[in-house]
Amino acid sequence: MLISLGSLSKALPAIIESYGYASVVLLMALESASLPLPSEVILPTVGFLVSKGLMDFYIALIAALIGNFIGIMVDYYIGYYLGKDFIYKNLRLFHVKKETLDNFDSWFDKNGEIAVFFSRMIPVIRGLISFPAGFANMNKKKFITYSMVGSLIYDALLILFGMYALSVGNIVELMAAISIFAVILIAVYKAFMHYLAKSK
Repeated sequence: MLISLGSLSKALPAIIESYGYASVVLLMALESASLPLPSEVILPTVGFLVSKGLMDFYIALIAALIGNFIGIMVDYYIGYYLGKDFIYKNLRLFHVKKETLDNFDSWFDKNGEIAVFFSRMIPVIRGLISFPAGFANMNKKKFITYSMVGSLIYDALLILFGMYALSVGNIVELMAAISIFAVILIAVYKAFMHYLAKSK
């Protein structure tokens, strides 16, 4: 990653507290546009600030969703106008492996709308789904609807995690919560990647 999780997690609280909801929109737009800014760090940080009374849960969630919308539409139109050839020639720009995109594209062709919905709730993969949707010229209303519903669920869960797990006073409980959360996300990602490889 271009940005280490450690440095990002240290800087985020100050950045978001200083620039407020606009920073949430910007960070989530960049994350949704496949840049290496993990929502799994951004939104729990937002949740932590909500727990401290520095942000409002609902406004923060709306800000995150606005950012999601901007980012996913950027990637959708990249896929739509530039096509597969451009993406495959510039995989490093999007931090995507060819095998991952191959498997993902094949799975999307078979599953379409349901792929968009569930992919928005899978770490790493959530930032890739817009490309094959653009390749396939998926109906924009359906793409936006399924994307935003999936993003709503995932964003809300991440913010809630930050609100309740990161606000605990006991450091042992805090580290346990973060560790369990990380293990679950990694397991979900690996299981999905295994499923993609098998279903190709």
